Amino acid sequence: MIVILKQNADQAQLAQLENWIRAEGLDIHKSEGVNSTILGLVGDTSKIDIDLLGALDIVENVKRVSEPYKSVNRKFHPKDTVVDVGGVKIGGGNFAVIAGPCSVESESQICEVAEAVKASGAAMLRGGAFKPRTSPYSFQGMRGEGIELLEKAKAKTGLPIVTEIMDISQLPLFDNVDVIQVGARNMQNFELLKALGKVNKPILLKRGLASTIEELLMSAEYIMAGGNEQVIFCERGIRTFETATTRNTLDLCAIPVLKERSHLPVIIDPSHATGVARLVKPMCIAATAAGADGLIIEVHNDPAHALCDGKQSLTPEAFDDVMKAVEAIRPYAYKMGE
Repeated sequence: MIVILKQNADQAQLAQLENWIRAEGLDIHKSEGVNSTILGLVGDTSKIDIDLLGALDIVENVKRVSEPYKSVNRKFHPKDTVVDVGGVKIGGGNFAVIAGPCSVESESQICEVAEAVKASGAAMLRGGAFKPRTSPYSFQGMRGEGIELLEKAKAKTGLPIVTEIMDISQLPLFDNVDVIQVGARNMQNFELLKALGKVNKPILLKRGLASTIEELLMSAEYIMAGGNEQVIFCERGIRTFETATTRNTLDLCAIPVLKERSHLPVIIDPSHATGVARLVKPMCIAATAAGADGLIIEVHNDPAHALCDGKQSLTPEAFDDVMKAVEAIRPYAYKMGE
């Protein structure tokens, strides 16, 4: 349920209303805008008399919300959320590119790539320390040592670091990580999501390989329900019947749909979506034009010898070319409400 208050509502009456709502066993998500204040009532609102609320002097309108996600819902929070990562902003008109190798392989590799992507305009550095792989015999990442190398690359370049967590037990290793990534395979690891809801740092939440948009929204709700409102959606391609060329099918429709339903930023991962380096550039252009708040792109200084996903990784030179194309298309990007 949403309660829209009148402008300049009496603060004493508002305090009484909030106390009454909480006494009914409901939580309140309060969103204060320039022209209005919205109270989002979270919990079992079936016992609340909508006519009684609407008759109050300070209330402009009352609406019931059928969607099960409340904190994530744009109806509760009309303004775009802007996630700030050490001064790098995503959402609300702010666009940021995250780039780096699929996995951290050595200090020289991650530092060289970090310096290259920064020179081309990347705002954050990605790199896998823990790698979920289909085969148990594939390279699984350097784990804690990989995070230490990411921290060294950050010290050299100043780029905030983004890396994936696999399990709650790994959380202590992520103290100095700027953005914790939840991969596609863990999108519905609800115990992990609940733990991340208590962490005071941004969470990059990737859509599952066969997950619906509503399931993605509900996964974000788990994090926000725990108190962490710094969530970034990532569409990384879904599994369909298509097997011709691409690794997955990039659902660009997810950008406007997510922005319509939620206030959280949306970024696109064209590397995992396509699985083919030559297809990354056109998908970056398309995602930017569709209104994405950013991109996360795999870049390796020697893709042919990469220990993980070399086929989809761009060289630094190719990444620089992509960045120029993206910058050229940004002024024409679709914006919600226009």
